[in-house]
Amino acid sequence: MAEMSQVAYQVMWNRLISVVEEQAQALVRTAFSTSVREAGDLSAGVYDEQGRMLAQAVTGTPGHVNAMADAVGHFMRRIGVDTMEEGDVYITNDPWEGTGHLHDITVVTPSFHKGRLIGFFACTAHVTDIGGRGFGADANSVYEEGLYIPIMRFAAKGAVDRTLIAMIRGNVREPDQLVGDLYALATCNEVGHRRLIDMMQEFDLADLSGISDFILTNSRKATLERIAALTPGEADGHMRIDGYDKPIDLCVKLRIEADRITCDWAGTSGVDRKGINVPLVYTKAYSCYALKCAIAPEIPNNAASLAPFEVTAPEDTIVNAKHPAPVALRHVIGHMVPDTVYGALDKLLPDTVPAEGAGCLCNFQVSLRPRTDAPAPRGARRAEVLTFNSGGAGARPGFDGLSATAFPSGVMTMPVEATEQVGPVIVWRKELRPDSGGAGRQRGGLGQYMEVGAREGHEFDLQAMFDRVHHPARGRRGGADGAPTVVAREDGTPMKGKGKQFVPHGQRVKMAFPGGAGYGDPRERDPALVARDLALGYISAETAREVYGFAPERIAEIADRAKRGEVAE
Repeated sequence: MAEMSQVAYQVMWNRLISVVEEQAQALVRTAFSTSVREAGDLSAGVYDEQGRMLAQAVTGTPGHVNAMADAVGHFMRRIGVDTMEEGDVYITNDPWEGTGHLHDITVVTPSFHKGRLIGFFACTAHVTDIGGRGFGADANSVYEEGLYIPIMRFAAKGAVDRTLIAMIRGNVREPDQLVGDLYALATCNEVGHRRLIDMMQEFDLADLSGISDFILTNSRKATLERIAALTPGEADGHMRIDGYDKPIDLCVKLRIEADRITCDWAGTSGVDRKGINVPLVYTKAYSCYALKCAIAPEIPNNAASLAPFEVTAPEDTIVNAKHPAPVALRHVIGHMVPDTVYGALDKLLPDTVPAEGAGCLCNFQVSLRPRTDAPAPRGARRAEVLTFNSGGAGARPGFDGLSATAFPSGVMTMPVEATEQVGPVIVWRKELRPDSGGAGRQRGGLGQYMEVGAREGHEFDLQAMFDRVHHPARGRRGGADGAPTVVAREDGTPMKGKGKQFVPHGQRVKMAFPGGAGYGDPRERDPALVARDLALGYISAETAREVYGFAPERIAEIADRAKRGEVAE
């Protein structure tokens, strides 16, 4: 076969990215859980025969795909490459060899071409229930958090392991939903495999060695060039957040060297007794993501483009929790990692990184059941409803923060209609939260208001997974802090930011999700942008007057124009 040209390899590289994106979209279309098909809490990728990630799907979360970058190597070691057969499908939810907690199912499929192993496809999805205590922070060890599936065969030579399916069904609250997700995961890998074989036949490839070398060599070279262009130096970052029942300190030392950037998390708080601990693989995923966004955002993610970012953390810190630490809500801490990294990076690369945002997703799970304080109506039922929501993102050096948008996870907020159709839950209110974004030259993104209850005849437990209750997002370069999280029952009873909490029949939960922080001095904000924020209801008249210095008569004029539907530009 003639030697491939650089142009041909670039075309194939682009094709691989398209292949894994189609792989991800197949998972979205076939998944049963709303966390996958509505929120996009998933990842998909293709690997060479050595287990090195070559391409990842655009659809998905950094925590999944960057953690999953290391997972295939564990599968190769545990299963044994010499035992792999066409038609095999492998599975795990091991938090330390997968993507960080039991609720993430990772499926790996070996890809064969003309009888030869040429690579792997892998995908991950967050499932609504995996048994145990349910999705929440209340467990004292990983053993309480649900069913553990070691790295094993889901299917051997095309035959699904029925004993495994029976075990799974017998241990979870939503068996049909979970088993449907497993088949969706296996199917999306098969879609990726078929598209890869089409490409190999089109370009007359016997294996992926040539394209693999091209992708990894060029990605590493491009990333190293970006790092080499930076001024060497080191800086510290620190963030204090709520934790479970005591504050957590995240500490990082960032060092820019000629050919790498290191993140050392020494000084960070120790392992927590509740399920907010983070396996190192997840800390690495979000540390690398933060650095890559700031330094080399347009270089596609793969094993080589991630390699120059080196992440270490002492064992038994909350960002390097060892088995059997409880890790169900590892994302609540892990999603704060990028803003902590940016606190250090801002000292080395001014005017580059955003202010702090909400950080972790504003997730909650509702466990509904027929009321127990009185006879329940006919048709009342049990259900598990998981909903993903977001606070505001931090303002950027040149742009306002995005409202109700998840950073760093990138997952989508679930539509109310999709949430309400999976169980007897009612979302009574869901709207932007005015004045929640921190003031600044660039304003922080707004959080949301939500009000949730159960349909007549039901009570429920709310599994809260929030942060920023006591430690809101901090402004940068003179910007103001974002608004904190507030959670309470309709009758005024305060609720905790984390943990399972009972809500009696007829009561609702009112939630105010946090805003992102502002960037720069608020007095430097363009008055036209302030007027527009006021007209759109993003800020109140009081904020316009007291923070931005607008005169009362101008505020009245803007309000009058807004009533007529005239929004200031």
